[in-house]
Amino acid sequence: MQTAGPDAPLPDAPVMEGVAVIEAALATMPLVPGVYRMLDAKGEALYVGKARSLKKRVVAYTQIARLPERLRRMVHATRRMEIITTGSEAEALLLEANLIKRLRPRFNIVLRDDKSYPWLVLTEEHTYPQIGKHRGDKRKGASYWGPFASAWAVNQTITALEKVFLLRSCRDTVFESRDRPCLLHQIKRCSAPCVQRISAEDYAGLVRDAKKFLSGETPSIQKRLAAEMEQAAEALEFERAAAIRDRIRGLTHIQGQNAINLEGVGDADVVALHQIAGQSCVQVFFFRGGRNNGNRAFFPAHAKDDAAPEEVLSAFLTQLYDDLPPPPLVLLSHEVPDAPLIAEALTLKAGRKVELHRPQRGEKRAAVDHAATNAREALERRLAEGTAQAALLEGVGTLFDLPETPSRIEIYDNSHIQGSHAYGVMVVAGPEGFMKNAYRKYAIQGTAAPRVPQPVAAEVAGGVVETRRVAGGGGTRQASGGGDDFAMMREVFERRFGRALKEDPERQGGGWPDLVLIDGGAGQLSAAREVMAELGLGDLPLVAIAKGPDRDAGREWFHLAGKPPFQLPPRDPTLYYLQRLRDEAHRFAITTHRAGRSKAISRSELDEIPGVGSAIKRRLLNHFGSARGVRQAGLEDLRNCPGIGPSMAVRIHEHFHPGASAANLGKG
Repeated sequence: MQTAGPDAPLPDAPVMEGVAVIEAALATMPLVPGVYRMLDAKGEALYVGKARSLKKRVVAYTQIARLPERLRRMVHATRRMEIITTGSEAEALLLEANLIKRLRPRFNIVLRDDKSYPWLVLTEEHTYPQIGKHRGDKRKGASYWGPFASAWAVNQTITALEKVFLLRSCRDTVFESRDRPCLLHQIKRCSAPCVQRISAEDYAGLVRDAKKFLSGETPSIQKRLAAEMEQAAEALEFERAAAIRDRIRGLTHIQGQNAINLEGVGDADVVALHQIAGQSCVQVFFFRGGRNNGNRAFFPAHAKDDAAPEEVLSAFLTQLYDDLPPPPLVLLSHEVPDAPLIAEALTLKAGRKVELHRPQRGEKRAAVDHAATNAREALERRLAEGTAQAALLEGVGTLFDLPETPSRIEIYDNSHIQGSHAYGVMVVAGPEGFMKNAYRKYAIQGTAAPRVPQPVAAEVAGGVVETRRVAGGGGTRQASGGGDDFAMMREVFERRFGRALKEDPERQGGGWPDLVLIDGGAGQLSAAREVMAELGLGDLPLVAIAKGPDRDAGREWFHLAGKPPFQLPPRDPTLYYLQRLRDEAHRFAITTHRAGRSKAISRSELDEIPGVGSAIKRRLLNHFGSARGVRQAGLEDLRNCPGIGPSMAVRIHEHFHPGASAANLGKG
């Protein structure tokens, strides 16, 4: 990697304008393919681009008069350039896509897709292979089919495989422990290999048929099953013939379920784009083995509203296949100018030929038109939701007297059981709805009693919040079962906004909230205000949402500094929106707390013994039944445990009974 800017021999680089930085970088830039990055003063990526010749491409950014306003702003903010040379332009295109997805530069067209793709897995290393759903890295000893657009799509395929091929979907541990068939066998969705209702050879035949089905060989399977059904009927094996008939019907039903099919095409993706009001939606239909594996809508983010469809689609394709294996054929709704280069890059990535094609007629054209219709409808729904969302945000700004309509609202909540496994969470919402990639979890670490600056008393539904003095705390604490909610809120705010002050003290990065909502009452609001005052952030609007009498939704009280608490009419749309925000924070807090508690419960005291890994732990638990049984076992019992050597037995016994093992070393 070559770097030019503040790290290069440019003494006045920190105060140089962007053009001067680029010109200085050009002095040592080679005439070879590669990727260039423009960085701002904080080192964050402004733009990532690829070039057949780096020097010839980058020099265009020095001709300011010929650049559109968007690129002028980008050049003006540039304070450093980095380049990475590659062996070819196709390699540069692949690297560019990877960097854009990872860095998310604000002047690039960016594919926002944080969801992984599910796959169908067949565990072939087992005598009776299992079918299931898989996400993440692939492992050896299994076959994978996909990708699927959603978990629903892969679940539908698994159900089809169960009905037609009677393959098992249970885990190996369940399979080994069965002594009679399960319900799936009763409803004719499993051949019950767990209790030897089918031989290994016959089950292997079912697995072969399932693979042919997933590879698109359904007609040959139907033909063979029809012949077997006739043979069974002629042999007066009517029960077997009926079972085969049901499998044939299942195959026919599956084929009729697909809204669109591509005859003669095995693996292909249909990619269609639609634009409205400067926004784009791309619909992708995944076809594997001639089957429709579902579709997914994408909404690329791009800095300029006038981005041409071809430009958006070109940037989208390389980023889509950055973490997906490209199929042999990609059908497009628009001609992309650099289609040969993209095809070359995808061929390089796939290790086989990949073709980009824009069909003009026939079934392929119908499939593209169908995807384009889905893209248009999805974008229209998104725009309608965005309009409604904008109206709700405007209502929030008016309700709380904010200087302008909020674009980022942060909602905070805590969850714990009598102080154990305590977590605080932050949920973020904006014009496009909940921003889940901005959610944060805070494992509560402090145990000190919270300090509230003054006794808190507020009228709530005609009453007063009860307060009591905390011994040694120098303040008050609300009388509640939680006990340390104020301390938790204080810690979360100190960590969240303390870090924000270090990373972005000028509040220019877009990560600062326009409004902070707290799930709680006047006490939580007072604790949060104290932290904000100590950090010098008293100007950030804070609002606490307290549940009404009997915790009834629609009777919430809103607490603001310097104002009496108030309620909203039960049918107020703004109230519904604020309830959604509060409920999402509560849901996230509960799930975070449960996940942390489950993780803690799953940990065993055996994990604390040095040298005891998962294999030894499994042997101990299988032999003694529980960690308690291991703890109570004598040294001789530990020695007799299969797979536990004498030295390990001494180590385990010494862990639970310090000093006791040394006296027993000579025994046994």
